[in-house]
Amino acid sequence: MSTASTSGAEPIVLAYSGGLDTSFLVPWLKETYGRPVITVTVDTGGIDAEAARTLAERARALGAIDHHQVDAREPYFEQVLRFLIMGNVKRGQLYPLCVGAERVMQAQTIAHMARKLGTRMIAHGCTAAGNDQVRFEVAMRTLAPDLEVLAPVRDRAFKRAEELAFLKERALPVPPFGAAYSINRGLWGVTIGGQETLTSGGSIPEEAWVLTREAFSRARAPETHTIAFERGRPTSLDGRSLTPVALIEALEALTAPFGIGRGIHLGDTIIGTKGRVAFEAPAAEVLLSAHRELEKLVLTPRQQRIKDLVAQPYGDWVHEGQLLDPVCRDIEALLESSQERVSGTVRIALRPGNLFIEGVESPYSLMSASKGVYGEAAGEWTPQDALGFSKIVALTGVFHRRAGERAAGGAGGQ
Repeated sequence: MSTASTSGAEPIVLAYSGGLDTSFLVPWLKETYGRPVITVTVDTGGIDAEAARTLAERARALGAIDHHQVDAREPYFEQVLRFLIMGNVKRGQLYPLCVGAERVMQAQTIAHMARKLGTRMIAHGCTAAGNDQVRFEVAMRTLAPDLEVLAPVRDRAFKRAEELAFLKERALPVPPFGAAYSINRGLWGVTIGGQETLTSGGSIPEEAWVLTREAFSRARAPETHTIAFERGRPTSLDGRSLTPVALIEALEALTAPFGIGRGIHLGDTIIGTKGRVAFEAPAAEVLLSAHRELEKLVLTPRQQRIKDLVAQPYGDWVHEGQLLDPVCRDIEALLESSQERVSGTVRIALRPGNLFIEGVESPYSLMSASKGVYGEAAGEWTPQDALGFSKIVALTGVFHRRAGERAAGGAGGQ
């Protein structure tokens, strides 16, 4: 699209994170399209008052005519995170979907703001090589097909070094870390991408970590804490009732100094390549681990098995930006139903680099409901019942062995 064909007063609404890509886009869009740029930051966590002020000041210094910050933390939890907790969702058995899960929420908010501000043009800073471009585009096409979406970093294949040079040539603000690292922070954690994550062989340096920096070089005494859940929702920390958002933020501050939730995820991208990203998700790691252990106490084996079967594809679809597909509502209904008795307390112990679940308690405990004691004494059954049960359970194997012996004997007789 040429500059001439888009000249006019209608502004471009830019999804603005304050990172290098979106910082570069503020002046580039303004110069290239001859339109005013309005930046919108969707707060899905990790933005305190000072960071919010810095984002607004930097956006205006870059040339934005206005800046908006929308607090979407609570709807983000209600629409996304609570189901990730209910499903104990981790991608590749490791990565708790730190930031990818929030992209649909951000796209939804950006579309709403564009309509509110009276424009049909929005822009984002996703590249052609990552997952976010797909997440944003899928969400926008589903939610707001009438809006025009600009993706210059993807479509024109800008390199980070080029963006950095563009800003420096114009004496415009450069975000922290410059072109070295791409950092995304949200309620569920932080992701960090850099030169080291472009290959599979090494880690990022200690100074590149955001939440857990120096966690292993500064000794901390062990601590124990308790987390309470009601119907699968985290409700209190150490006996203090908190909203889910406040609890997650408090838990992150509490556990990050121990280096909990630090990792590097290697997995499959939406577009089919292998990708690697460093992440820090202390609150997610604690809540998912605690919730999983509480479920083991109160759910039947079949409930756990079915949940595991649907939670994995649910996590995949959230990761791929397919949260708006109706199948996700079906899975969420099952997950919510499964949480009817997932209420109780979980005691955790924290040590540098280690999270240990000390114990779980619930009024719906299936363990305490039995008269038997595991490994010690029979309960609702007799020793004779146990012997008969063992014989019956063994029958499948007995029949299989017997059939093989008969077949071998018959073949030998021929």
